[in-house]
Amino acid sequence: MKPLFRTILFLAALVAFFACNQERSASGGTSDTLSRRIEALENVKARPSNYDSLLREGIRLDKNPYVKKDTVLATKVKYHLARIYGMQGLDSAGFFVGQALELIEPTAGNLKMKALVYNGMGNIRSMEAKEKEAAYYYNKAAAIVLSDSTVGLSAEARSAILLSAAQSNLDAFQYDLAEKMNRAALPLSDSVPEGHVVKQRVLVQLIQTLNKRHKSPGSLLPYLRRLEALHVRNPGDYNASYLYESKILYFESAGRKDSLLHYQLLKLQADDELYHSKKTSIFVNNLFVDYCNVAWDYTELRRPASAIKYIGEADRLRRKHPGVIFADNDVIYQKTLAALYQLHGKHNAAISALKQVAHLQEDIYQTQNAQTIAEMNALYQLQAKDRSIRSLNENIQINKLQLQQNRLWLVVSVLGVVSLGMTLLFLFYSFRQRRLREEKEKLLLQQKLLRTQMEPHFIFNTLSAVQSFVRLDKKEDAIKYLSRFSRLLRSSLELSREDLVPLSEEIDTLENYLSLQQMRSEDAFTYRIVPPQEQDLSAIMLPPMLIQPYVENAILHGIDLHTGEGNIDVRLQIEGEILIVSITDSGKIQMEDSRRSHRSLSGIISRERIQLLGRKASVQAAKHARGSGTVVTLKIPVSDA
Repeated sequence: MKPLFRTILFLAALVAFFACNQERSASGGTSDTLSRRIEALENVKARPSNYDSLLREGIRLDKNPYVKKDTVLATKVKYHLARIYGMQGLDSAGFFVGQALELIEPTAGNLKMKALVYNGMGNIRSMEAKEKEAAYYYNKAAAIVLSDSTVGLSAEARSAILLSAAQSNLDAFQYDLAEKMNRAALPLSDSVPEGHVVKQRVLVQLIQTLNKRHKSPGSLLPYLRRLEALHVRNPGDYNASYLYESKILYFESAGRKDSLLHYQLLKLQADDELYHSKKTSIFVNNLFVDYCNVAWDYTELRRPASAIKYIGEADRLRRKHPGVIFADNDVIYQKTLAALYQLHGKHNAAISALKQVAHLQEDIYQTQNAQTIAEMNALYQLQAKDRSIRSLNENIQINKLQLQQNRLWLVVSVLGVVSLGMTLLFLFYSFRQRRLREEKEKLLLQQKLLRTQMEPHFIFNTLSAVQSFVRLDKKEDAIKYLSRFSRLLRSSLELSREDLVPLSEEIDTLENYLSLQQMRSEDAFTYRIVPPQEQDLSAIMLPPMLIQPYVENAILHGIDLHTGEGNIDVRLQIEGEILIVSITDSGKIQMEDSRRSHRSLSGIISRERIQLLGRKASVQAAKHARGSGTVVTLKIPVSDA
């Protein structure tokens, strides 16, 4: 016995070994296919028209088991999902880019994917107003781009990463770092196509950075001229507001107030058009600041009437959008108001406005201070996480060496577990099949038992009809009735040995039964049987004598035999693997009181038979929508011959 068991175990292990090898081969082929699909997905330009299709493909790939096993592929898919959700302005973008970061960050190498994910995380933190964390991730992405020119990113992607980091450093007063990254992005912008937003953005950010560093107006002029030429070559492709803002910075640093006001008014006009097309909080605040700046310029030029007009427009916009104006912009408004009061000699009002400025600045400081503390704590945790990841990578290398030494024992253990699992699965499957066979045989026996209970009931009703004919001395009708009954009984006996019968024979039996009942009631009702259209009735199999008891019940309780105007309508149709039978009677003029208390033996038996057919089988009764009759609907599972 032991040698036989060892032989079986060896064969099982051999099968498992080849199965594992085949699975690895299949996985490799599938991985190549998935890589091409994901690469094609990355190269598709996302637009509102194809968001849904890109999202569906991304979700399918995210659920693919081979993708889940490959860290880089899984990261690419999750980054793609984050990109699509982010373009739609949905919070799910943060969820998926966070998952991508968790996957790719502990790995060694993969600098291209890391740069993209770091930049994506910076975008998410920036939208959450967590500027310190955003700068942390932006700078990590930019560091990869600056340190490795072979990272594999396109010029467009590298310039976008550098510009995001430059803007973040500019907001954090890191002007040297901001200028360095902007200048690194400048030559890359030459490689992107004409009309691309990167070409404008790099020039605008360089002008802003040089202005913040208090460089001379002459240092801004070359970039301003390039920006003007860009707008001339591509009219309508770029937002003119950025050009006017850059010129405002230039003329402000040059001290030319008239030109400053001119371009401030042009910027106001451009931002007003954007505000009326998209009334988001950003455009509301931009227009609000424009009104304040124009009012300030008129105050500087000592033209109070014009200043009052524009500060009034700013106040009207603030009242129209309560709670939308940022605190920093409200400070600009109060300062402009104070300068205007001072120009009019309203010193107390000016002091009150300046006090409001101080109060706002104090609130801003406290808010920023609390936020900075929270973000510094988050940054500390992120840096601690980086150290932990580096330590983890070192431990991984050590563990790899240990795993190589223990690989043989691992393979043997896995093969043993696989063999044991296959044995248990085989035993479980055999036991389940045996139990299903026993349950099926039990159901068939119950069906046969119930059908044998139905046949005496049917014969009893028929003999009662014959007895009625004899009692009324209608011998010819009795003979004719018995002749038809014999044919019906013969077909019933022929089918009694079968578990399933063709639908065509069931309809013939039902036709004989209705004709007998019609003769018994002296043609007091009419009937119609409508079989399924364009169906091979002989190929559709169902349990015998399931429909007849409900037809009998319709004749007994649903037809007024005294009027001679009753009607029975039987319609059959096939939907998938279900036969739907609708039995409609014409109804009685006056309902019988005994109907509530009468218990039909055939009805009880038929309901039990229906229940034994499973959850797909059912019977329902309802009042007819257009009359006093009743509609009984049967759902019977059928099978092919």
